[in-house]
Amino acid sequence: MDQWPSGTQFEIVHGEQHAVIVAVGGGIRAYDVGGVDVLQPYVVDQMCDGAHGAPLIPWPNRLGDGRYSFDGNDYQVALTEPEKQNAIHGFLRWRSWSCREKHEDRVVMTTTLFPLEGYPFTLDVQVSYHLDESGLSVTTTATNLGDQPAPYACGQHPYLSAGVGRVDEATLQLQAATRILTDPQRQLPTGREASAGTTYDFRDGKKIGPLAIDDAFTDLRRDDRGRAWVCLTRVDGRVVRLWVDQAYPVIEIYTGDTLTPERRRRGLGTEAMTSPPNAFQSGDGLIRLESGETFSASWGVAMTDQD
Repeated sequence: MDQWPSGTQFEIVHGEQHAVIVAVGGGIRAYDVGGVDVLQPYVVDQMCDGAHGAPLIPWPNRLGDGRYSFDGNDYQVALTEPEKQNAIHGFLRWRSWSCREKHEDRVVMTTTLFPLEGYPFTLDVQVSYHLDESGLSVTTTATNLGDQPAPYACGQHPYLSAGVGRVDEATLQLQAATRILTDPQRQLPTGREASAGTTYDFRDGKKIGPLAIDDAFTDLRRDDRGRAWVCLTRVDGRVVRLWVDQAYPVIEIYTGDTLTPERRRRGLGTEAMTSPPNAFQSGDGLIRLESGETFSASWGVAMTDQD
């Protein structure tokens, strides 16, 4: 029904796998296997919080002061994180998306980002969600419909399910050589440090414990298919494994400490990003999408028994 806060619900299934994609924001509300959550869901009668499952377009994470320059022009967008004087996660989280294709095991959500004050560019955006034997795969594609180049980046914000309890008892493995440092007040980048030997070194896997994490990691180790992985081993022995392709060089990990008490540290935000925070301002990893050009990025997730 359209009266839910997240709009129309689009369900896809494959065997015991079940996922729910929503019209508001075009994101994923739930993904489970045999009734066991792989991604932490949010309930159908509540608004999405913490960018839960949402595509982040045309930039992920934060943009300081909502200001940037591109091709010699200065732009200002609305501050959507006013307490920190930032704009966060782009423009599409509260838009109503349309369903372009619907199959039993696949749905394609789409929207057009028309020119806005501060972003006078036009993008056709679609996100494909597909279930098969390997799990859930998600591909985001943006095409510049305008007659001028557009600045672009994207991300998505699923929360890996820690099962019963909090993320504290789960074990995180993320083979990332570098952590992007941010200032504590605004969470904008200030530098980088090697992960090795620090509290944030999860390359060999370790229990999260009470550590509060809201940090971006890069220099990701990749397999022979070019994929980088985040693995969360839960207390029930199951392992949630999320991969990103080479279009995503940055992964943000978020333990949810700033969410409402009932949601805090119940799932692990694992945000695939094509650029680090503040890329519209710094230019670091920013994509210059030429007129008519298309850019795609893919990630996926599945759950297995412990090795």
